[in-house]
Amino acid sequence: MRPSREGYPSIAFTLFMILGSLFFAPIVALFLVPMLFFVVWYYRDPERSPEGEGYLSPSDGVVTRVERGEYPVIGKALRISISTGVMDVHVNRSPCAGSVGRLVRFPAKMSVGTASSAPRKWEKIIVEIFTNRGPVTVTHSAGFPGRNVTCGLMKGRELERGGRYAVIASGARTDLYLPPDTEPCAAEGGNVFAGRTVLALINHGGR
Repeated sequence: MRPSREGYPSIAFTLFMILGSLFFAPIVALFLVPMLFFVVWYYRDPERSPEGEGYLSPSDGVVTRVERGEYPVIGKALRISISTGVMDVHVNRSPCAGSVGRLVRFPAKMSVGTASSAPRKWEKIIVEIFTNRGPVTVTHSAGFPGRNVTCGLMKGRELERGGRYAVIASGARTDLYLPPDTEPCAAEGGNVFAGRTVLALINHGGR
């Protein structure tokens, strides 16, 4: 299983530590080799294929909320929230095909040791995707331990359904905002996988 490119620096650093320990403290290398395998696994980037038609999960994790409501800036929408654990796959994928209409980043303001009850201080990005059936918005909030989001998207970039676009090497929360007439498939408490699990069905009678 290949690792994501974002994991290369951590993998290279671990390899450097192993090679260095072979010269100065060979016994230490025995403890670092398992760490290398862990780092490669942690940044794993498995191939994924959609399980059907509809909006795909942008993150691995557990669905924590499915609700309809009216939200600031976004307006009326179906919101599906996902909690990503530290041991889940950390590669994020586009829930649908479309172009990036808006990308907003809020830098992290949480220092090490800050209580986990302060999610608004985590680094956060908002990605708005323009589709022929209306806008789809995804927000990612990065938590402990990394607290950062690696995302190279730019306004106007075309996204493929299920295509990779970001990595959050930590626990995270994802909120997916879909058109209000979208029919949810996901249930609270269910496990979902980015680029594979269908979270909601597209209303073909809409735009």
